[in-house]
Amino acid sequence: MAGVYDEMLGAGRSPRAHYREFAHWLARTPASRIEAKRREAELAFHRVGITFTVYGEKEGTERLIPFDIVPRIIPAAEWSMLEAGLRQRVRALNAFLDDIYHAQRIVEAGIVPRELVLYNEQYRPQMRGLSLPGGIYCHIAGIDVVRAGAGEYYVLEDNLRVPSGVSYMLENRKMMMRLFPELFAQQSIAPVEHYPDVLLENLRSVAPTGIDNPTVALLTPGAYNSAYYEHAFLAQQMGIELVEGQDLTVRDGNVYMRTTRGLSRVHVIYRRIDDDFLDPAAFRADSMLGVPGMFEAYRAGRITLANAVGTGVADDKAVYPYVPEMIRFYLDEQPILANVPTWRLREPDACAYVLDRLDELVVKEVHGAGGYGMLIGPAATQAEIEDFRDRIRADPARYIAQPTLALSTCPTFVEAGLAPRHIDFRPYVLCGRDIRIVPGGLTRVALREGSLVVNSSQGGGTKDTWILEDGVR
Repeated sequence: MAGVYDEMLGAGRSPRAHYREFAHWLARTPASRIEAKRREAELAFHRVGITFTVYGEKEGTERLIPFDIVPRIIPAAEWSMLEAGLRQRVRALNAFLDDIYHAQRIVEAGIVPRELVLYNEQYRPQMRGLSLPGGIYCHIAGIDVVRAGAGEYYVLEDNLRVPSGVSYMLENRKMMMRLFPELFAQQSIAPVEHYPDVLLENLRSVAPTGIDNPTVALLTPGAYNSAYYEHAFLAQQMGIELVEGQDLTVRDGNVYMRTTRGLSRVHVIYRRIDDDFLDPAAFRADSMLGVPGMFEAYRAGRITLANAVGTGVADDKAVYPYVPEMIRFYLDEQPILANVPTWRLREPDACAYVLDRLDELVVKEVHGAGGYGMLIGPAATQAEIEDFRDRIRADPARYIAQPTLALSTCPTFVEAGLAPRHIDFRPYVLCGRDIRIVPGGLTRVALREGSLVVNSSQGGGTKDTWILEDGVR
């Protein structure tokens, strides 16, 4: 693809230095062996039952995760820069969350508009004045990073509520090591399989004060949730209980889970349920998924919820443009990782500019997710553009706009053979007593030719991500 950064191939279509070993292996491996291994991977994923949901497809909604055997490789020097930028960003986002539920200094300073915080549908007034262990609100963050232009990295969005996909990172690595052990013998590739241990240690480190041997549980909405496989997988890998709301109860201000041996106190809950459904006594009264009284136990400091209630303000797309200013305000540092340039359509001049250029830009709903509720101007029909124009005029504050980035590509096996496909990258940042980042993440790939939408819910696939520990930098 002309003008698009290719992760594997550089000038003259020669492999970049950090891809050289893999490219040589690929060139000397018979196509028949590659195809056999691809089929083996598909059968193995089918056996394990790793599925995701594709909405609006005639063939059905439950699909195997499409997995591609060409890895995304990041050299050590690039990873060092990314890691530093991710740490900085999550520190600032946690400081922002602590601030907006306490002194609101950034609002008083006029840096983030008051209405974007106090009238945000993700802002929880019930959290005002509540001090959390370590001042940490976001214990697990999934930060979406893209590469564009001549190879510059940008943060596309911050996922701070219930970021998903880490099970795919782990299963992808397990699959690649099983299929091609010789590749891992040839290079020093940073391991990722210890992520569940790091996650458990992170969760235990934020237990309520005075608890020396905390019990951790993972709270799931249940088997019908699209990410249920991941919930069960992570609970099993961490050696903790997977619970639903009906398995928990509140007694004397503490949260307990029901076991065959009776009630057992829980100190930390890794929750994969949105705020609204956590506690029918505090939030949505019609919730059948949560635990009555759990929020009161939380406010009393008897339980830690990860991530904290109210973190959604910080991953709102309308708040996203202000993250570089948060870094300057709270940390007195310059941002290491840049945002994608963003127009805030709540501002009249920005709205007028975007309305005149809808065919060139990407427009997103500020509360949208999963690739839904967005317009990719260059790929849209005139009817779709006019429909979005009407929506924006009706409620400009509901949208932001960004340039159509030429996301980097990585060679990917498709029906016609090996072809470039656009990718993004979601590393996972764990914040507890320390900030820890397992060297890797989830690389998502847009399998449809020319598509920029990598979300698995809309037909995207995944790749293993290799961070080179030494050698080529």
